[in-house]
Amino acid sequence: MGSLINRITVNPEICHGKPTIRGMRYPVENILELLASGMTHSEILEDYPDIEEEDILACLEYATKLAQTKSIHK
Repeated sequence: MGSLINRITVNPEICHGKPTIRGMRYPVENILELLASGMTHSEILEDYPDIEEEDILACLEYATKLAQTKSIHK
């Protein structure tokens, strides 16, 4: 199985270039905010039928990769 992070896309034409799920207008940060607020995966999937369980896991993997970044260069 490939990395779930491949489900996260960046397109300057979608959501001002913010990372989104599979090129749809679901920014990663919104899904992370929902999780942080206490919503379960099931609740998110029920509220957003276009999103799949793997998309939520991809958002978490993306956030993990960002947290592991040692430095950011322009």
